[in-house]
Amino acid sequence: MNRNPAFSSPFLLGFENLERLLERAAKSTADAYPPYNIEHTGEDQLRIVLAVAGFSSDDLNVTVADNQLVIRGKQNESGDRTFLHRGIAARQFQRTFVLADGMEVTGADLDNGLLAIDLARPRIETSVKTIEIRSRSQGKA
Repeated sequence: MNRNPAFSSPFLLGFENLERLLERAAKSTADAYPPYNIEHTGEDQLRIVLAVAGFSSDDLNVTVADNQLVIRGKQNESGDRTFLHRGIAARQFQRTFVLADGMEVTGADLDNGLLAIDLARPRIETSVKTIEIRSRSQGKA
């Protein structure tokens, strides 16, 4: 793996996972189908809406694994139709979103060709921890 110059700083210790997440995100932006929106629906809530016209809920699959939200669509074509013109392709797709740690998918709905996936963002709590400093020279004669 080639190291990203931004992560080669000696002050960024333990951020290898973040670097891998950024690489995954860069790879997942290659395909523009299906189009989608990301909406802010509340203080700690987001919604991803994908335009999946022609797909039924049985044609769609939504999974979360390794901090990745993966939406797959595959239509089963019946061979009993003859097309004079085919402008609407029954193509399969896979759309991937990298999620932050703790991000939860709370639900998914399909309505009028729009697949809405609701997400809850975790609240980040800050904490301050004081570290005791031990002295090795104390108590030695």
